[in-house]
Amino acid sequence: MFFVYILLSGKDNLFYTGYTANLERRINDHNEGLVYSTKYRRPLKLIYFEACLNQQDATRREKYLKSGNGKIYLRNRLRNSFLDRH
Repeated sequence: MFFVYILLSGKDNLFYTGYTANLERRINDHNEGLVYSTKYRRPLKLIYFEACLNQQDATRREKYLKSGNGKIYLRNRLRNSFLDRH
């Protein structure tokens, strides 16, 4: 099982999108400063994730969520639970 996830940076209020086979460990790595791309954007909060059965589907989904249409999808998906609070 692979997970595509979205983190929200508490420092710059921007999103980070990634994928992993071990979601809990990867989130801990991000928050401990072990991931270069988010090291200076901590603290990070998991706000969304999806499960995929294989790595190819996860990488394809990650790429989509990083695209313009993917960002629109996330904005609509999270509208009632998260984004309207800002």
